[in-house]
Amino acid sequence: MKRFVAVGGAVAGTLGAIVWFLLLLSTAADTAIFSRHYPLLIGLNIFLALAMVGLVSWQLRSLWRDYRAQIFGARLKLRLMLMFGIIAVLPGALVYGVSVQFVTRSIESWFDVRVEKALESGLHLGRSALDSLLYDLTEKANQMANELSDLRESGRRSALSRLREQHGVQSAALFSLSGKLLTSASSEIADSLPDLPTQSQLKEARSTRVYSSIDGEGGRLFLRVLVPVPARTVFEELRFLQLVQPVPATLAYDTDAVQAVYRDYQELQLSRQGLTRIYALTLTLTVLVALFGAFALAFVMTRRLSAPLSMLAEGTQAVAQGDFSPRQAVYSRDELGVLTQSFSRMTRQLDDARRETERHRAELESARGYLESILANLSAGVLVFDRHFVLRTVNEGALTILDDDFAGLIGEQVDQWPRQNALGQFIRDSFAKLKDDEWQGQIELERANGMPQVLLLRGSRLPEASGGGDVVVFDDVTRLIAAQRSAAWGEVARRLAHEIKNPLTPIQLSAERLQFKLSGKLVGSDSEMLARGTQMIINQVQAMKRMVDDFRDYARLPVPEVAPLDLNALIGEVLGLYESSSAVIESRLANDLPKILGDATQLRQVIHNLLRNSEDALEGRDDMRITVVTELAGTTARLLIADNGPGFPVELLPRIFEPYVTTKVRGTGLGLPIVKKIVEEHQGSIEISNAPAGGARIDIRLPLVKEEAKHGNHSGR
Repeated sequence: MKRFVAVGGAVAGTLGAIVWFLLLLSTAADTAIFSRHYPLLIGLNIFLALAMVGLVSWQLRSLWRDYRAQIFGARLKLRLMLMFGIIAVLPGALVYGVSVQFVTRSIESWFDVRVEKALESGLHLGRSALDSLLYDLTEKANQMANELSDLRESGRRSALSRLREQHGVQSAALFSLSGKLLTSASSEIADSLPDLPTQSQLKEARSTRVYSSIDGEGGRLFLRVLVPVPARTVFEELRFLQLVQPVPATLAYDTDAVQAVYRDYQELQLSRQGLTRIYALTLTLTVLVALFGAFALAFVMTRRLSAPLSMLAEGTQAVAQGDFSPRQAVYSRDELGVLTQSFSRMTRQLDDARRETERHRAELESARGYLESILANLSAGVLVFDRHFVLRTVNEGALTILDDDFAGLIGEQVDQWPRQNALGQFIRDSFAKLKDDEWQGQIELERANGMPQVLLLRGSRLPEASGGGDVVVFDDVTRLIAAQRSAAWGEVARRLAHEIKNPLTPIQLSAERLQFKLSGKLVGSDSEMLARGTQMIINQVQAMKRMVDDFRDYARLPVPEVAPLDLNALIGEVLGLYESSSAVIESRLANDLPKILGDATQLRQVIHNLLRNSEDALEGRDDMRITVVTELAGTTARLLIADNGPGFPVELLPRIFEPYVTTKVRGTGLGLPIVKKIVEEHQGSIEISNAPAGGARIDIRLPLVKEEAKHGNHSGR
């Protein structure tokens, strides 16, 4: 915008100076036009001068503001503008002084006394010549009037034509007193002569006995003379004779030219001082417009010269601040243009390099985000350490497996962890013993519920090209190990059942046969000893059969036939069998509990086993209480059975679901393993722990029917 204003002002000033100079030249040749349009010329000059003053003031103010603000290039522009201003002012002042003196002296030379006398003499000479012609024509008119007065009306026409030719007059005519044309005679070239005389002319001719005048029409001069024609009788109407004679063309032209020049000279003589002031003022305003235009043009030129340097300075500062966007270049063939174009190419190349770097960084961030997304969705836990064993990265899998938010652990060395010390020390020792690039190990971590958590860890060194460090990947294999043990115990149970059950029946039959064969042959103590021994064998065989049946049930638990099942109704049915129990059974069953997917027979066995275990644990206590709770837990139904007994021994909790692990004097220890197996076959989960206030807690989660699960989630909101 500033550049447009400066350029427009400079161009306007230059054009104004040229136009006013041309007007000055044209009006110098035509003083009338100059005098007539003088106010307009002065007003336009003043307007342009004020506009140029405002433009130059604005330019100087803008330049001074840039100078005060320490904008790059302001000093250079100020220096260049001063130089251009001096170059414009000095010649302008010289031309102005010479022009004013020239105009003043020229105007003074116009009014020479000899010129004035020559013009007056020429004008007097022309008037004398015209007066002489007019006098001669008047004499001819009087002679012709006297001759016509002696003739009758009928002979006057032919006499008028004769007299015209005799006296060498171009046109002759007789008029009545009222101005009516009576007769006329004229030459062939008299068609362009003036019109008929007016009443005022006739009246003057009657009163003064003669009327003469010099008329002009169509650029020509004519001599007109009106004289009365004397009447022959008293009763005859007065007549007037008009003679019209054209002035010779040369005389008319010279007379008119001298008169026009003399008139112009008189006008100039009257406005002599004013004309001098007019020319001086016009010249002053024109010079001011030209000077102001030169200043504006100098400002534009200084901006043009300093613009490339300003571009380079701004571009350098922008590059220093990290802005590599392409800079505007000056497309010229000089050194500044080449320099700005080279700088523009350099910034473009830097911008391309920055974009390439940003692209690589974006790709790296994308890859990093992709890797983080993968780590976040891994079920396995991932821990990343730097080369100083400071924890840097933890994924969601690690937080879930260890049930820890790792607050206060990230950014700390493993030796300074406030918790998870066992895990950190194990990782540190494993890397210290590392001979190859990878290692694998297993660790058991104590948990609050007493059941240890088994983790399988794999560690590896990170390449030095990526910054070095270590990464550890681990999985919670607690359930996997439990499943493997359960499967192993199932296989053992199956084989034991197969191997033990076969000889039990022959042993029982042999004992019964011995008792039958020998009971009548032995007497006294021998008979009693035989009966006691054979009965002992039979009883133990029966016990072993029951144990084998339990093994069989554990090893060959049938696949559950799941169907929508009302868990509360099933619990109510089972609790009805324990109405005569010595323990107080308190039930808190959730209203509108959605149906679950389950096998009623197997789940009934689960509830029976757990209730019997609680009764056995509470045996011999005064305050015997069992609590059964159901509630909706997300997409599962929760069954909680708790008692106020002694709870489970802490040392047995890690192996509580293994066969033959029991606290009972009588029992095979297969109840809880069977319960766990049934729950897992139902795609559920079971957890056993000791309550803080004492007693055992069995927490079971069973899946809901899908439609019921959706309904449950909606109602939960």
